[in-house]
Amino acid sequence: MLFTIQVNNKKIKAQKGETILSALNRNGIMIPTLCRIKEFTPTGACRICVVEVEGRDRLVTACSQPVEEWMKIKTHSPRVITARKTIVELLLSNHPGDCLYCDRNLYCELQRLAEALNIRERRIKGKKTKQRLDQSSPAIVRELAKCILCGRCVRVCEELITCTSLDFINRGRLTHIGAAMDKDFNFSSCIHCGQCVLVCPTGALHEKHNITEVQEYLNKQDMVKAIQYSPAVATGIAEELGIRNARDFDKSLNAILRKIGFDKIYSTGVGTDICVTEIVNTMMEKEGENPPQSLYISACPAWVKYAEQFTPSILPSLSKVKSPQQITGVLVKTLVAGQLKVKPEQIFSVSVSPCIAMKYEARRDGMMRKGISDVDSVMTVRELARLIRLNGIDVTNIEREAADEPLSGRSSSAVLAEVSGGLAESVIRLLYFKKTGREIDRQEFRKLRLSGIFREAVFKIEDREIRVAVVDGLNGLEKLRSAQASGTFYDLVEVMTCQGGCIHGAGLPFVMSKEDLKARAKIVYQTDDSEAISLPCKSPTLINLYEKLLKENAEISDKRIFFTHFEKRDVLL
Repeated sequence: MLFTIQVNNKKIKAQKGETILSALNRNGIMIPTLCRIKEFTPTGACRICVVEVEGRDRLVTACSQPVEEWMKIKTHSPRVITARKTIVELLLSNHPGDCLYCDRNLYCELQRLAEALNIRERRIKGKKTKQRLDQSSPAIVRELAKCILCGRCVRVCEELITCTSLDFINRGRLTHIGAAMDKDFNFSSCIHCGQCVLVCPTGALHEKHNITEVQEYLNKQDMVKAIQYSPAVATGIAEELGIRNARDFDKSLNAILRKIGFDKIYSTGVGTDICVTEIVNTMMEKEGENPPQSLYISACPAWVKYAEQFTPSILPSLSKVKSPQQITGVLVKTLVAGQLKVKPEQIFSVSVSPCIAMKYEARRDGMMRKGISDVDSVMTVRELARLIRLNGIDVTNIEREAADEPLSGRSSSAVLAEVSGGLAESVIRLLYFKKTGREIDRQEFRKLRLSGIFREAVFKIEDREIRVAVVDGLNGLEKLRSAQASGTFYDLVEVMTCQGGCIHGAGLPFVMSKEDLKARAKIVYQTDDSEAISLPCKSPTLINLYEKLLKENAEISDKRIFFTHFEKRDVLL
């Protein structure tokens, strides 16, 4: 039901049941917000979105106040602007003044609000929050002094990720956000997904940087500097550096990385193709099991840690195949080391990923051999962009170069794995081809490509039906459990912690709108449609790897290095 309200002396249409903010935004009237997250229940905690409603003594929060037919609203009256300005000044009163050195400088929402409200001096001086730098996590740094208590991280962790690793602690002026019992992150149930980093409006939460470590090794002449990056990285770097029409930017990125000082550049897509191949082999080996067991894909490190902590009962069903990053990393330290005739410890192996949890994964016990890590350092897309700027590389005027052999090529399945449901689709494609000798019609996957936190589809392969479930975001696990409790059996289950998949990873440029995420997914599907090699088994790189290189290298000939183990983890709370 539509009705008319008056805003700034002009009539606009509003819909019954929506909030004032929703009605204003739909009619092109924008007002600032801070604590608000789209599609989450509004709290009105920060009060930045206050507006003046005729007949009300107090200003009302537009994000939480339902619109009513009689309303006459002023969005930018002197009273409203003064209130918003005062709120921001109060937030700044005890906020650190190190904006120049802050991780969120130029991307800080508080900084942006201060500029928009023309705040040019610190009129209100408050007692500074005690500095507390928590660097215990391998992936996330927490700076308590920069927290403005908007509560975004708490809500995302509780409602979207369902870990409840963060919460409000104490009351009044002593209120702050922290982990259980106010301990450091390494004691908490945090799974290092980094979604809290994406929604944090200031620099209170950010990824742990490895740029300095990488720089130090780039200057060591006695080390072989090798780097790998996943298909989503090239697109993310182009996005971060403001390059438009960046299709096939990976070849330009190869040249950029060589200019920075890396000796060898490899594609993590090779590891993805191996991951898909070994999952298919596992499924074929499991055929005929009685009783049958579901196979859970383990390529998402945040999901793996969640399973170890909260659902240890499924660990026997969790695929033991390593993630693409770790598979590529172990090949660099074995196969490549053998070809270069150097020891594994003489190779400094760097991975660039859209996922912050990959920093944690590289430090897991099962991801090293003889005390040597398969991946020495992990950088996010934002970190690599900083490194590129630091080295003064002109990214708009550079020759295109190929990656290095033997880990250069990949199939389009490796690109598809960056979106939620893509890895399961790649597995079914390859399984179908191995069983029938034909490629499956891609229209069969339309159900897996839909939106929603839980999706399922059934594929007929010869005389057998394969039922697949995709959990898009951990809050979709409840729907999976309900379906299983009602008797539905799934042969293959893919779980992605970040909704949308790796294209919404916390290491990518700061993007929150659904339109931008859809644009990233569109690039993935367009690449999958346009590339000639769609299956891992048709990739020349993978054919050479399996049929020749693996057999020649005794250390990896049995392929056991592609597998790891998982175990129950006890956390404080």
